[in-house]
Parts: sequence; structure tokens; C-alpha cells
Amino acid sequence: MTCGIVYDPSYLAHEQSSSHPERRERLSYSLDQLEEEGIFDLPQIKLFLPKPATRDDVLLVHTPEYLKFLEDASINGGIIDSDTYIPRNLIHDALLAAGGAITGADAVLNQEVTNSFVLARPPGHHAGRSHGAGFCYLNNVAIMVRHLQRRGLRRIMILDWDAHHGNGTEEIFYDDPSVLFCSVHQYPFYPGSGRFEDIGIGDGKGYNVNLPIPAGSSDRVYKYLLEEMIIPLADEYMPDAIAISAGQDNHFTDPLTGLALTARGYAELMKEMCILADSICHGRIIAVLEGGYSMEGGLPYTNLGLIAAMAGLDLSAIREPEIYQNLLKESISEDAFPQVVKMISELKKKLAAHWYFIQRY
Repeated sequence: MTCGIVYDPSYLAHEQSSSHPERRERLSYSLDQLEEEGIFDLPQIKLFLPKPATRDDVLLVHTPEYLKFLEDASINGGIIDSDTYIPRNLIHDALLAAGGAITGADAVLNQEVTNSFVLARPPGHHAGRSHGAGFCYLNNVAIMVRHLQRRGLRRIMILDWDAHHGNGTEEIFYDDPSVLFCSVHQYPFYPGSGRFEDIGIGDGKGYNVNLPIPAGSSDRVYKYLLEEMIIPLADEYMPDAIAISAGQDNHFTDPLTGLALTARGYAELMKEMCILADSICHGRIIAVLEGGYSMEGGLPYTNLGLIAAMAGLDLSAIREPEIYQNLLKESISEDAFPQVVKMISELKKKLAAHWYFIQRY
């Protein structure tokens, strides 16, 4: 397998403040780790420079009024909410992030690489049609999905494993059966949405699948969700490509969340997704960085693990430094797994009329 990495030094430029959780160190520490491991020198890795998204690309997803708001506010600065400021020149950074997702998609569709990982910021999955929120301005994955469809793909599966529910992405595709949106997220938690009962409306009913999980959910929970819901959904839906909103704030060291996924857990999750994609959509996976705020203990190792899995490398050495092991033990909740099993049972009742793999049992 060959993995395309989309990156530009300009992705370090965006900053709301030097102490904001979504700051440039999220990438710089990861890049240092990737350099140290020699990832960029491997024949399985190919680097791509992003091109900015165009206004036409953005308008496939967002309203003209919202885009104009971002353009105008980018001149002197502005504010969306208490967590999401608009610094000067924001629109350039946001368009480059969305364009990075498109660049990664084109590299896969043009068969230059098997899959791609877009190391872009700012993130995007909280941005809806006419609003931004939660550190997000343009919905990078949604813009990329519409680009893929404009290039001729019909069905796309989006797996959003960020610890926060991808409410913006859900809103954009909630009535659209051409996009299967599946979100694994901590619940109850910001932004307060993402109930398992919310399965879409109209023609899109059954194609919005929320997998809310409690704090303390570990690698075991994610493996269960993959085997019990995510893989069967994909096998039946047969997407032409899989987009991953790759938020690494599920990691047990993340300061903003309460989940307990490990770097090895992330790597194994991606490995299984690559095997799945090989069997149903020619290996086409485009992963786009979303959240993740553990600058030193989490992101360098989770991003390394994901890229290693996408490039088909040995994952046996993917792990955090030993100093974090006590924190991992403290982060895992033994009650989480049975709660998730119960939730899945209830979710299947809601989805049974829409999916044959559920009806069979």
C-alpha cells in the first residue's frame, strides 16, 4: 500500500491564540515524531502539497452568506463563539485546509496512492451549512465528499471517530442517502448532539448512524463497534470511498475529553478500515485530521500509528512512552463496555427496518 500525506507548512500558521487548544503544536510535535521515525523517507509514503479550495468547492456545502461572512471577518478579525475566533487571514487558512482534503481525495481517485491522510488545520466537522463552531470554520470532509461525488463517485461512507460528535457533518447529510454518516463519540459531551435515536430524515433515514459511548471507553469498545456495526454497515452499503474524520482526542491523554483509546488502538482501527476498504472500494480511504489536543503524549503517536497502518507497515512497536501507562489504567472504565453493548442493542432496533444485516439476526 502507498499512503499519501497532504501537508503544507502553512498549516502551522492558523492560530486563535498561543494558549488555545487548537494551536500549531498539534501538528509540529507530530511532524517531529514522523521525521524522527523516518516516515517521509519510506517508499510507501508520498507527499502532496495542497491547493486551496475554490469558492465553488465551498459552495457545494456552505451557503453564500456564510462564506461571505468568513471572507469579510477575515479582514479585521471576528468571532463565531467563545471557543472559535476568526483571526485575520482566516479564510486563506480555511480554504487551504479544505483544499488539502480535496488534494488527498484526488490523489486517491487518480490512483497516485492507495489512501491518503490530510494533516490539515483548522479542523472542520462542527461547521454546518451556515455556521462554524468548535474550532471549525469550513467542513473539510463534507467539501471533499461533494468533490468526490462531482468526480463521479455515487456513495461515500464517512466515519467520524473524533471524541466530539460531528454535528456539522450530520446536519449537511442528514437527509442524503448518498452519504452514510457514522459517528463514534463521547456522550453526553460537547456539542450535546449525537443521540443513537437520530438516524436521519426523509430519503436519508437510516443513513445517519450515531454510536455514542461513555467516558472511559477503551480499545475494546472501539473494536466491538467496528466488528458489530461499522464493518457490517460498510459491507452492506458498499461505498465507492471511505472518508474518515480522524480526530485523535479519543486518546487517553487528551486534556479535553474522557475516552481511553491508545495509539495502538488507533493503529489497529485504521488497519481494519484499510482491510475493509481493500475489499469494497479499491482501498480508497481519505482521512482528514480533526481534533486531538494532547500535543506530546497523544498526537505524535496516534498520527504515527495511523500513517503506519495506512502504509501497511508493522504496527507492533506503536505505543506511548511508559510514563503514561498509569494514566491509561486510571482512564479505563470497566462499566463502559456493557453500556455500549446495551446501546448497540437499542440502536439495532431503530435501524432494523433499514439494514438487512440487522434483520438477519
